[in-house]
Amino acid sequence: MHARAINLKTLLVAAAVAMLLLVGAGVAFATGSDSGEQQATGQGIEKAKSVALDQTNGGRVSGTEVGDEEGYYEVEVTRDDGSQVDVHLDRDLNILSTPGDQEDGPDGKDAPNDSGG
Repeated sequence: MHARAINLKTLLVAAAVAMLLLVGAGVAFATGSDSGEQQATGQGIEKAKSVALDQTNGGRVSGTEVGDEEGYYEVEVTRDDGSQVDVHLDRDLNILSTPGDQEDGPDGKDAPNDSGG
């Protein structure tokens, strides 16, 4: 009978530890950021923001990324009319894509004068 009590205590302790680990992992996942995206800070991103705002003729920077799949910098700009534009730049702050470079129109179909990509 004593062995059964020890096994039950061991099982309860193991279950409690497992539950704490799962809760901790859930909290870490919920509050963590995507490891593929670096937090955009520093002098380079400040210059990228300035270039993006010049490209979009003003607005407000509403998001930034470094190491984006479409360029080294991505700057999301919210224009005065509420529309959002992503400006992609290379490491040397050359513009890789602009709002006018989109392949698809607003309806998801190829835009006029598109090469058909």
